[in-house]
Amino acid sequence: MSVQFSSEARKEFDELLTHYPYKEPALLPVLHLAQREFGHLSLEVLKYVADLLELPPARVAGVATFYPMYHFKPVGKYLLHVCATLSCALLGAEGVAGYLQEKLGVKVGETTPDGRFTILKVECVASCGTAPVLMLNETLIHHITKAKLDDILADPEAYVTKKKT
Repeated sequence: MSVQFSSEARKEFDELLTHYPYKEPALLPVLHLAQREFGHLSLEVLKYVADLLELPPARVAGVATFYPMYHFKPVGKYLLHVCATLSCALLGAEGVAGYLQEKLGVKVGETTPDGRFTILKVECVASCGTAPVLMLNETLIHHITKAKLDDILADPEAYVTKKKT
């Protein structure tokens, strides 16, 4: 099998297993680790995770496909998750998605040619009181405006490292 964790990721995997009484409960964090390591969860990566955790590949694939945070094709370095639930929709989420599509030249679900950004629509990120919201990778950003989007696109790392929110 050509897919294999780096030595650093393997150490993280081994450490993760110490938090659980047996291997199966580690599935979600191991899928996160695999996605960070390989960029997305290909069939080969899912099989590798199944082998590591001694689980049927169908079980691993079933769990992975249930959750929207796992990606099965390459995505950009920066994931722009636009909340599309009612509160965000009423306060301008469609405009946020439209503006991002216009600025980046790609549609929702697509990645920019340079591999920097992928626009995704997601359901509730549990911040209705600060709508519209956007998640940049794992960072929640409140009260999204066009000016804030311009700032995010110009310097996404400032938001990912939480220097800005």
